[in-house]
Amino acid sequence: VQLQASGGGLVQPGGSLRLSCAVAAFSLDAYTVGWFRQTPGKEREGIGCVVKDGRTYYADSAKGRFTISRDKAKKMVYLEMTMLTPEDTGVFCSARGDGHYCGHYNYWGQGTLVTVSS
Repeated sequence: VQLQASGGGLVQPGGSLRLSCAVAAFSLDAYTVGWFRQTPGKEREGIGCVVKDGRTYYADSAKGRFTISRDKAKKMVYLEMTMLTPEDTGVFCSARGDGHYCGHYNYWGQGTLVTVSS
């Protein structure tokens, strides 16, 4: 099982960025993929997830600004981020969950760094 996040970089405040997660060795029809952010000095924060039937769920901090989507054929999960602020800076990673809701994550991928700064 593998999850590989990519697409991070430097973005100006107010800007947008799309992160990608390539998954391997499991089907998106059977498992949840969640997105997380790790900021220095803070606990890892859940952003949201897409469950096996395609429904998406978001943390309150992400609603209205972040959108999770997937392409099952390409085995990709995306995190579209808009209206970014410096507080969004962090390492973003993805994880596989059990399929029914955002939780029970048992496989984690390496993250990609997002820096929001002018």
